Amino acid sequence: MEKPTVHSAHSVRDIEETVRTDFRHAMSYGGYLDLDHLLSSQHPLSEPEHHDELLFIIQHQTSELWLKLVLHELLEARRLFDADNLGKALKCIARVKAIQRTMTEQWSVLGTLTPREYAQFRGFLGSSSGFQSYQYRGVEFLLGNKNRGMLRVFESEPEAHALLSKLLEEPTLYDAFLAVLSRAGYDIPADILERDTSEPWTFRKDLVPIFQKIYESDDTQWGLYEACEDLVDIEDNFQAWRFRHLRTVQRTIGFKVGTGGSSGVDFLKRALDLTFFPELYAVRTEIGN
Repeated sequence: MEKPTVHSAHSVRDIEETVRTDFRHAMSYGGYLDLDHLLSSQHPLSEPEHHDELLFIIQHQTSELWLKLVLHELLEARRLFDADNLGKALKCIARVKAIQRTMTEQWSVLGTLTPREYAQFRGFLGSSSGFQSYQYRGVEFLLGNKNRGMLRVFESEPEAHALLSKLLEEPTLYDAFLAVLSRAGYDIPADILERDTSEPWTFRKDLVPIFQKIYESDDTQWGLYEACEDLVDIEDNFQAWRFRHLRTVQRTIGFKVGTGGSSGVDFLKRALDLTFFPELYAVRTEIGN
């Protein structure tokens, strides 16, 4: 018969002798992460300071950190597509998908903010709004939702304006993938490969048969099929994020006008009609026909 586990009488774990405790001349955790700056960058403006404003600030700051990583990974995925390194490109996309799921779940934290609590400090936000997130716009541009008019929002932020201007002119992730397909022998129309990439993507019916071949053929290189599905995952995740954003805003401020001047919920609803890869959805209707 086994003896019962004997538990320690106290809840203190001794520090092992090999654990470093002197960081006067060594890199520490806080030093590597620059925590002095990171943790001192929350500046509530409400007077008197409202308890829940810190939640609101941290929610949006962490979202911006994740967006920074999403941009980093999407740019690398595009570069790897250009180099026909499909495997590594899909690894970057897999990371983006994981980040998207995390960002979507974060709305549940902001959802703990009640309408009354938010109303007590909302006025201190002035005209600031998530609509002004240049990293979010950068992700949209990279995925195909390009809008030259959006640059006006960032004219007072030279670095943000320069980044978005660059991304506006450059090919999207989808453009890079279609070029991969072309080099793999698929008959991508020349006018698509040579299109003005500063323009938003519009649905091309002539791509649907090409994707149908990719989906239905037993000879399709697995990586190409996987890439198609990963792009669909990115769009599905993006739409899930948009929807959770919409619902969180609606439960918090109802149908008030947004702090940045938009119509609020109605404006966010229209974003749900935007699409990145319409042909990858249209092909579903044709498969098996």
